[in-house]
Order: sequence, then C-alpha cells, then structure tokens
Amino acid sequence: MWYEQRSIAWVIIATTAFGFLFYSLTVMACLISPACPFQTPTSTMLRMSHIDRVLHLLFKQASSYFQQLTKSLHSMLERLLDIFRPGWNRLSEVSRGPVHAIGAFAQRFLQQLITGLHNWLRFVPRFSTKVVDSEAQLLGPNLDAWSGNDHILALPDIPTSNLEAPSVKWLLETSTDPEVFLAAASLVPQVEWPLDFDVSDMLHQLYDTYTSCVGFHGQVIPSLKGKASACSVAMSHLYCGRVLQAYPTRGEFLGCSKRDYDTFLQMTQRDIDKADKMVLTAAMNLCLPQDGDDSFGWIFLYGCPDSVVEWLSHSLPYYFVTRRTNEGMQEIGTNVISKLLSSTSSPSNQIIANCTLLACVMIGVQFDKKDIIRIDKSSALPRFANTLLEQFEITLRTRYGGDLSDDSTASASCDYILIEVICLVLESAKDYYNSSSSLHAMRNLDVCRKIDSRIRSSRAEQNSPRYLLEEMQNALPNALRFTLTAAKISRDPVKLWHCQCLGTGDSHSPEDFDWLVDYLDECIRFDEKEVSFDILLVLFVIKVRYSPAKQHQFFSSLVTCLHTDELRHAALRLAHSAREDIVLIDAIDDAELQNMILTEFSPAILSAVRPQPGVTPSYDSPEGFARDQSDLCYLELLFALARNSNWHLYLFVDQHIDRCISMVAKYHVGKHAFYLAGILLRIASEHPLVTSLNSITEWRWWNLMRSAWSHASSTTNDIHCFEFLPVLVEGTKRYMRIAAQESYSYVGGQFDLENLIRHADSVLNAPEVRDSQQGEGESVAVAVKELRTAASDMLEKLVSSQGVASA
Repeated sequence: MWYEQRSIAWVIIATTAFGFLFYSLTVMACLISPACPFQTPTSTMLRMSHIDRVLHLLFKQASSYFQQLTKSLHSMLERLLDIFRPGWNRLSEVSRGPVHAIGAFAQRFLQQLITGLHNWLRFVPRFSTKVVDSEAQLLGPNLDAWSGNDHILALPDIPTSNLEAPSVKWLLETSTDPEVFLAAASLVPQVEWPLDFDVSDMLHQLYDTYTSCVGFHGQVIPSLKGKASACSVAMSHLYCGRVLQAYPTRGEFLGCSKRDYDTFLQMTQRDIDKADKMVLTAAMNLCLPQDGDDSFGWIFLYGCPDSVVEWLSHSLPYYFVTRRTNEGMQEIGTNVISKLLSSTSSPSNQIIANCTLLACVMIGVQFDKKDIIRIDKSSALPRFANTLLEQFEITLRTRYGGDLSDDSTASASCDYILIEVICLVLESAKDYYNSSSSLHAMRNLDVCRKIDSRIRSSRAEQNSPRYLLEEMQNALPNALRFTLTAAKISRDPVKLWHCQCLGTGDSHSPEDFDWLVDYLDECIRFDEKEVSFDILLVLFVIKVRYSPAKQHQFFSSLVTCLHTDELRHAALRLAHSAREDIVLIDAIDDAELQNMILTEFSPAILSAVRPQPGVTPSYDSPEGFARDQSDLCYLELLFALARNSNWHLYLFVDQHIDRCISMVAKYHVGKHAFYLAGILLRIASEHPLVTSLNSITEWRWWNLMRSAWSHASSTTNDIHCFEFLPVLVEGTKRYMRIAAQESYSYVGGQFDLENLIRHADSVLNAPEVRDSQQGEGESVAVAVKELRTAASDMLEKLVSSQGVASA
C-alpha cells in the first residue's frame, strides 16, 4: 500500500494514530476520574493494577500548586490596589478621567488574566477522596421518629449506577467548554444525588468558579452573570444534600476560611437576580448558627420564578428533617405549597408529590434520608397522601379534640394556615388517597364541635386570652374544610349533585349538630360565604340532623341561602335532603314557623333554580355542566311537596307549575319524566279547573306517561314513588288511546305499547316481593296488572286492524 497508494496510506496512518490518541485520552480520563461515563475494558484492567493512584497523586499535587499560585496572585493584586487606592482618591478632577480609563483597562486585563488562569486550572480535574460505589450504604443513621408517629415510609432504592449524577459530576470536573460547564451546572438540581455520593470537591469547585465571576469591586461581572447564577443554584442544591447527609452532626462544608453562613450571606449581598438570592438565602438558612433566629433570612415568593418555588418544594423538607426550622420557615413552607397548588394551571404529579411530602414533614411524619433527596417522588404520591391524611387526623384530634376542661389541649395550637394548606394538598391529591370512613369523618366533625364550644366559652369569659380566641376562630373553618376534604366531599358545584351522605352512627344525637345551625346563622350575618357553603355541605352529608329547638333557625338560614347566588346550589341540595321535614308541615306546632315556610320557602326554591338575570349559562359553568342534575333535584323536591295539598296553592302562585309545564318538552325520558308526571298528575287530579294545565296537549301527556314508565321499575324501593304508581296508572289509561289513533304511526304505537307492557312487567316483580311489607303492595299490583291487560288488548287490536288494512 505504501509503495502503490502512498496518499491513501497516509490517510490510514493518520486515522489510526488519531484513533489511538483519542482512545488513550479516553483511558486516561477514565483512570483520572472514576465518575467518567466513558469507561473501557483497558481502563478497568489498569485500575486493577493501581496505576490510577499514581495519576491521582500527581494531579492532586499539581492542582494544589496551581490553586496556591492563583490565590497568591489574587492576594498580591488586592494589596497593590489597596496601596494605590489612596493616591487614586487624591487625583484632581482634571486627571481623573484619563487615569480612570487606564485603571479600567488594567483592571479588565488583570481580571481576564486571573479568569484565564482559573479556566486553565479547571482543566486539571479535582478528585474525590471517596470513589463512588453503587453498592455503598447510606451515610448516617435514619431520622429520628416524631413522637407518637408510627408512619415510617421508605421508597425503593435506586442504585447509583442508574443515576445521571456521576456523568454530571464528570462534566463539571473536566469540561473546559463554558457552554458545556454551564449546561452541566444547570442539570445539578434536576438529577438525583444519593447520599452515598461524595460532593465535597464539587462544592469547592462550584464556589471557586463562582468567585471567578466576581470582579475586584466585589460584584458579579455582568458578562458572567449566567455562569455565576448556575454555580450558585447548583452549589445551594448540593449543599442542602450535604447537610442532610451529615445530620445529626453539624459542620462547615464549603471549606472556606469563614463560616458557611457568612459565605452565603456575602453571596446574597451582591448584585444578583432575585431568584438566585432566594436560592442562596434558602441554603444560608440551612447553615444558620444554633440559636441564630435573629439571622434568619426571609424568602419572599412574590415575583419569584416558578422554577425557584418548585426547587423550594423539594429542598424545604431538609429543614424540617434536620430540625433547622422555626416559625418563619414553617410560614415559608405553607407559602410555597399555596403558591404551587393555587396556580390557575393544573400542577404536575411531581409538584403535588413534593408539596405532599413537605406537608408530611411539617407535621412530623418520619422519612428515610434517601427518600427526602429523591427528585421524582410521583410514584409514591398515594403513600404520601394517605399518610398525610391519617397523621393529620391524629394531629387534629390530639390538639383540639380534648375535653373542654383540659387546658393543655386548649392551649396547644395548630396553625390554622397549616390546616388550610393541608386541605389544599389533599384537594390536589384527591385521586391518590382513600377517603375517611364515616367513623373518622364524625370524629373530625366532633373536633370542629369542640373548637366551636371553646370559641363560645372564650367569648363568654371576659378574661380569656384574645390570641387564643382569634386562633380558634381561624382554625374552625379550616378544620371544617379538612373534614370535607378528608371524606372526599367535593366543593365543586358540578360534582355537588353526586355527593353521598355519611352515616352519623347511633352515638350522636341531633343536639350534637345544633352548633352547625348556629354557626351557619353567624356566617350568614357576617357574609362569610365560603364557610357557609361548607356548613351547608356538612349538613347535607349528615342528613340534616338538628334538635327541634333549632328548626326555625335552620329554615330561616336555608331560605336566605337559597336566595344567595354563591350558595343557592348547595342550599337546594340541602333542601332536597330535608324535603320530608318540609312536606310534613302540618306536624309543626309553631304557627309562625309554619307560615314562614309556606310563604318564604317556595319562592326561595324558584330563586335557586332560575338562571340569574343577564347571565347566559356557559359550558363550563354549574348551570352548563349540571343543569340536568339540579333540575332533577328540584323536581324531586316538588314531587315531595305535591304530596301535601297544603303546598298546591303556593306551587301555583309561585309559578312552579308553569316551570314544570315548560320542562315537559325538554325532559321526556328517565327520572325527570317520572317526577314531572308525579307533580302534574297530582295537581291535575285535585285541581281539574287549572287553566295552565290545558297548555299540555294530549300527545305530550301520552309522551310523558310512557317515558315515566321507563323509570318506574327503579323507584319501587322508594315508598313515596311506590304509592304514586296507581295515580300514574290512571293517567296512562287516560292518554293511552293516543297510541292507537290513525294520526299516530302504526310502528310508533306498537313500539310504545310493547315498551309499556315490558315496563309494567318489571314493576310487577317488585310489588309481589313487597306485598308482605307494605299494605299498598297488593293495590299497586292490581292497578299495574289492569294497565298491562288494557295495553295488551289495545296492542292486539292495533295489530289486527293493521292486518285487515293490509289485506
């Protein structure tokens, strides 16, 4: 080849030499840094012969020499500036301009020289005194358990070899490309740094790189702000992990001549962005001297980028776990959770997991160190959420659930803002925890009752501490919200109609819930609509229990809420739940209360269901999403009221009947049709001369009847619907002839009659089972059988007539 194609031979030789040189450099890099991601079989065999130790020693001595040289040169330049500075200040105004220009040029030249030396020095890599071992055990003991806490959560281990941390560390130690270094530093907060990974040298390197971005005037050089920012954030992130790694011992980990706290404090006092200052302040608070609350640095989230707030949600648990927290840090924690979870955009599962873990450690849940530093916690979100719920229920009952005579529980405070934040966390994680049982829900409600009792006792006692009263007043609405959230009772108006009632148990008497009626009245008077909404929900889920003494107050408050736009849906849901008490108005001995219910309750119901003037229901509004459900709730309520003839006049006068007539064309299937038929047939049978009913044509009556039967079989377990079936039978017989008229198509008439017979058969199966339990069972069965026979005869005649016509 050399003699025949010399040019090609040169290319092959050059390529081979370049490949050998590149491979040799790769092997050398792998020997110098065990964290290098480009390990080769050759480097592994050479390391087994301990050649890497010789290289470590040589480069370590060279690194130490150049560091001393740089520091000496920097100190000499500072002394020279101190010598010439007095003379500079005495220069005349005439000569100051030229000298200033020369001085600025010299300063830039010297700064570039120092920066160049530092960048060249970074080519000589740093070495950890410990080599990463993927099998190494965690440093330090597990965290101490919070007293009385049985929750110890542990997530599956992730081997160090599966993490990106070694590669990022290698890039930071070896890269001379500023863009690569900046990208690697930006990745530090995004990758997981396990506790068996030594980052001491990285902290020193990042701090040295940061100081190289600071000019002689003590401020960050504008052109190097991006680099300084990346270094400060990366250093703060690694420092938090280093403190957690060393816990429960304390130490100075930056390796500077002054305390870590003073180093971070000096960094925050420079001209840097607010985001960087907040991150550095967080790290500074972690190395706060013992008994140094006066030096605590506040973190103001207003105007902070979301990335900083998200980073805080990950790093703040370090403070609570290492017991380096105070009231200020707890307030910062609640602010971080509120800002992230109150955002208009839906938070990611990772953010929810961070906030849930933060809330857990704020109330004392124990975690292993290795789980605190986990970056991706979303897979553990169900465990976090269930633990938070269980532990906070215990905390709430411990601090507020004692007897009224127990001063220790009365004086122990649970920050009401913390309760509010935990509700926010649970609402965001509602798909990941199991709702409280009815027993636990009632226990939580008992805690709310005791808080209310303490409030009223404090108001009665003139010498009661004002701060305690204010705290209880703030805690009560949040504790009530927590009770609903723990039971997964949604406050979403769209989901309001699907709420399920909770069992109160035999241990609770109606008098145990009187305080809710009093509290609702108080909130209405002070226009506290949010709390009033929660009370209405609670009264609904406990099936409207109160003593007879509170009946007048309850209905008066309910009427007010039905007229209030923000409360009308919840109030209508509650009125629906209390409909049996409203129907039995004759049993009320109080004539004033009876008159109030008859005259005020009916128009209030209509006010609750009518669209507000000037408001067009949109698709995403409660009216747009849940109009069918709210109308069904309204119709079931009127269906109950129509059973009592005392209500008929008020249903006419207040235009409920007109509204029902207008709904006939819209709701011609299912439950709505059944309850519409029940209302209109009962009114028509007792008031045949009512002219408004004449607007319903016979065809619409028949359409309503046949649609009502499609739901009749599913109502037989409701005694009141069951009792209505004979009335429905008579109404159906009256308009069934429409199906056989010539104007009605043969196919349509046959189909309707066949469906009617099938629905009648379904109903007949239920009464036969209930004959022995209900006296009405036999009469209902007879009536339905008569209807079935009449429908069968009519169907037979219809088929026969069609056959004759065809012939």
